Amino acid sequence: MEHEARSARQLWVEDERARRRMPDPVRAAAVRAVMITSVTLVQGVVAFFSTVTGSWLAFPVTVSAVVSTVVATWSVLDVWITRQVWRQRNGVVSEPSSTARPPLRAKRGEGRAETASLSEAA
Repeated sequence: MEHEARSARQLWVEDERARRRMPDPVRAAAVRAVMITSVTLVQGVVAFFSTVTGSWLAFPVTVSAVVSTVVATWSVLDVWITRQVWRQRNGVVSEPSSTARPPLRAKRGEGRAETASLSEAA
């Protein structure tokens, strides 16, 4: 009976997700941060093993790993900054208590409607 119920269902069912997709600029910054962080981790491992073996590459790889750590930290900070800027510019409309500003076009339309009604009244 359970097998029949399973075969009657679709193979692929879309589940409603609780979280929305990240905005494209934030996603791009996040992908960039993950790539830079992974390269930094690989450099750290190479620096460790080259130091343990006493290779001549130990010093240059260690220096580049330190520089990459600074760049990776900045890239992760860039994700946070990009997210905050996107929220500030576009607002968060998904919540009832949102502080999102109304679009500029809507403000212009309201201003024109008020101006038109004032000119008609005069």
